[in-house]
Amino acid sequence: MASQVWKNAYLNVNGVDLSANVGSLALAYEAESLDETAMGATSRKMKGGLKKHTVDVTFFQNFSCVDATLFGLVGCQTSIEMRACNACSSAGNPIWEATYMLQNYPPMGGAVGALLQSQVRFEPAGDLRHCAVAS
Repeated sequence: MASQVWKNAYLNVNGVDLSANVGSLALAYEAESLDETAMGATSRKMKGGLKKHTVDVTFFQNFSCVDATLFGLVGCQTSIEMRACNACSSAGNPIWEATYMLQNYPPMGGAVGALLQSQVRFEPAGDLRHCAVAS
């Protein structure tokens, strides 16, 4: 199995390609764990519940691009599309897309001499779709 060095991810937020401003990107996908253990059981029996997905991004701040895109999205739903590599989608480079809500956005902050960054988390507002080719 081939390994991959991650250095060219694709991130599109609200129709704007923000890939050139991304320092880190993480997609988390999970299901609630529901306990359906009945009386008399000697081991727990778990069942998958509702799913949740979040996108955590650290942006290198660029007010004419990152801020211009994110500032107006606070409290709103928006579409996000991402791929591991900024190239055409394929079985080896699938598209992950969904509708998300941006709860908060810190436009600036940091220590003297540091790169100005903004860390955001997008919360789910729809189902996560995974496809190997563009739709």
